[in-house]
Amino acid sequence: MNGQQLMNPIATTDRVLLVDDQAIVGEAVRRMIASQGACEYRSVQDPLQALAVALEFKPTVILQDIEMPGMNGLDLVVKYRECAATRDVPVIMLTGKEDPTVKADAFARGASDYLVKLPHPVELIARIRHHSRGYRMQIERNAAFAALEQSEAHMKTELNRAAAYVQSLLDQPMTHTAEGTVNADWRFVPCESLGGDVFGYHWIDEDHLAAFVLDVSGHGVGPALMGVSAMNLIRAGSLEREQVINPSRMLQALNSAFPMARHDGMYFTIWYGVYNRITRELSWAGGGHPPAFHMREGNLTRLESTSYMTGITEEYEAPTERMTLAAGDRLYLYSDGVFELHLKGGGIWGLENLEALLTTRPAEGILDAVVAVTRQVVLEGRGEADPGEGQPVAWDDDFSMIELRFN
Repeated sequence: MNGQQLMNPIATTDRVLLVDDQAIVGEAVRRMIASQGACEYRSVQDPLQALAVALEFKPTVILQDIEMPGMNGLDLVVKYRECAATRDVPVIMLTGKEDPTVKADAFARGASDYLVKLPHPVELIARIRHHSRGYRMQIERNAAFAALEQSEAHMKTELNRAAAYVQSLLDQPMTHTAEGTVNADWRFVPCESLGGDVFGYHWIDEDHLAAFVLDVSGHGVGPALMGVSAMNLIRAGSLEREQVINPSRMLQALNSAFPMARHDGMYFTIWYGVYNRITRELSWAGGGHPPAFHMREGNLTRLESTSYMTGITEEYEAPTERMTLAAGDRLYLYSDGVFELHLKGGGIWGLENLEALLTTRPAEGILDAVVAVTRQVVLEGRGEADPGEGQPVAWDDDFSMIELRFN
């Protein structure tokens, strides 16, 4: 077997390998072990064969002489530690004399214990069992960590697939120049554990544009799939027209369709708005979601939610608010992952900083600016260096932001 191959999981029986050039010592140790209970035993007199025998026998502890012809026992300890299969096997050094200098050298090279031979059988067996038990526990721990890493890698793959699926469902940007039209763009950065953000915009008919962002509680595939289900209900056309163009009725329909009692305790926040192209009226309702931002000539107004989270109670009311938009107005919808960023010294970056960013930066390229600034906030909050342009950085929660421009 190749010395770099790892051993298979060992049995619960103690397995002792003695490496000593004196046959009489090997027989004495064999009798000690036999007198104290079940234990598998093997000895080898040639130190040059010790590593090969260890790879084949798979000991839980090695008893190792120091002074041997052909190879010094201390050098052999180094060989064990250089081999992946024997790197962690306990090695008890056996010597004919108590020498502090030799003992220190043995420990420096990787020995686990040190005995003057031949010790009392009770002490020898106690040390064999102690080191064997520790070795088996280490093997079990390493196996558990390996299984956990494999499970985490599999889960990360599934989360990446789910994130890609969610992103594939998001609406394409809208670009128009004609009077009365609406331009729309967005940025979405899924967090490492995948949050429950979904968002979108679509024309209900030729005069009414719906726009929304919702955030399901929790992280993982479950919240992501619930978010997709809610998004599909909003856009699929299965609701009555009067429900879709009326934000209050839309939130009531969503509340009825997604009660937390039937969805593993999950609920969601939402901001839902409808723009009338003819009257230029924007109507909206919100369920516990951060306010949308209305921008006009550099001035920002918060369009607050009008109710609490969706899906918590059977009876639900979310009043509709209204305002008239002007040419050149902009509307920003976003999730809490955009501004709930942890600062290095404690605290949260917060809505106020997001508002300041939107009002002080040029409108052109503002979405990319928000991504860039919050990326730095995330890295500084973690005390991490920037991995470089183009290298991904995972937010603590999904980053979702829509920009609507009204021509």
